[in-house]
Amino acid sequence: MQSKLFLRAIFIALITMSLALPGSEVVAQENKTNTQKNKAPANKQAKSSNKAKPANNQKNVRTSTTRKNAVEKHTEKRPSFAAAMGFRGNEDLLSLKSSVALIVDRQTHEVLFEKNAHATLPIASITKLMTSLVVMEAGLPLDENLTIHQDDVNTYPGRTRSRVTQHAKMTREEAMLLALMSSENRTAYALGRNYPGGVKSFVDAMNAKAQMLGMTQSKFADPTGLSSENISSPEDLTRLVEAAYQHKVIREFSTRSDYSMKIGNREQKFVNTNRLVRAGDMDIGLQKTGYISAAGRCLVMQARIQDRDVVMVFLDSVGTQSRFADAVRVQKWLESNPDVTPLRIM
Repeated sequence: MQSKLFLRAIFIALITMSLALPGSEVVAQENKTNTQKNKAPANKQAKSSNKAKPANNQKNVRTSTTRKNAVEKHTEKRPSFAAAMGFRGNEDLLSLKSSVALIVDRQTHEVLFEKNAHATLPIASITKLMTSLVVMEAGLPLDENLTIHQDDVNTYPGRTRSRVTQHAKMTREEAMLLALMSSENRTAYALGRNYPGGVKSFVDAMNAKAQMLGMTQSKFADPTGLSSENISSPEDLTRLVEAAYQHKVIREFSTRSDYSMKIGNREQKFVNTNRLVRAGDMDIGLQKTGYISAAGRCLVMQARIQDRDVVMVFLDSVGTQSRFADAVRVQKWLESNPDVTPLRIM
């Protein structure tokens, strides 16, 4: 009898010691919870099971959101060239989100607003304005049929997605339309590949045209803008916009809201990458958007505001919509200050 009492005392002491260990409150609470669950009636267990499902769904939502945030962090917050050069994002009169900006009166060449305007940066798909300019001035037939080649698809593997598939057929005119309106990289590359002498000769023509326009701070490396070696400055880009504006086809194609065409056996609808064009709230005569991680979000536009033709250049904008919001800020500023004093003459 005494031995049994002795063993029982030792057992109780061991239990007491275990409950005093770190974390034991959690274990004890879990055991208590499990005991209560085991004693719960069947209908309550069913309710608990039903309540568990939203928790799982919430977990899936959180996981999905986490993945989405990771993708956005990867694509949006990667340091750009402007950030590496120490340009500030918001220190200006209009609190623009673009690191680099230039607003110029198209007729008088007066600079109305500037921010880091002498910077030379990658320009992404703004390159396609020069691509279209070279095509137009080469006098190549716009009704000539082109076929999307493997090179057009695989030149930058994994860096671009497109509904323009290999072997797709279209005219040179349609290829240029999709390049300007929807910023289609494959059609832009096809335009260069179908130039006399191929892509190398085409890029040489792009750089020759840049020099002819006085774009001394610019260099072009490919017809698409996917290469970060396509660089320019805001002042040079105003010259490019002016040269491209002389061609009615470029003006019309860059400002078309959408276009439908058959790719293979399916009808595909392509839309303009510029939401301001799609909204129709601004009188835009020419525009081009651009984005690669090294360049940030970019935008050039010619717009008529308060009976004044202005050229807007926004480079290295921080978010997907901020370049368009910057253009609206400039529009409202010019509407409120129609007699704004020019800063200088270009």
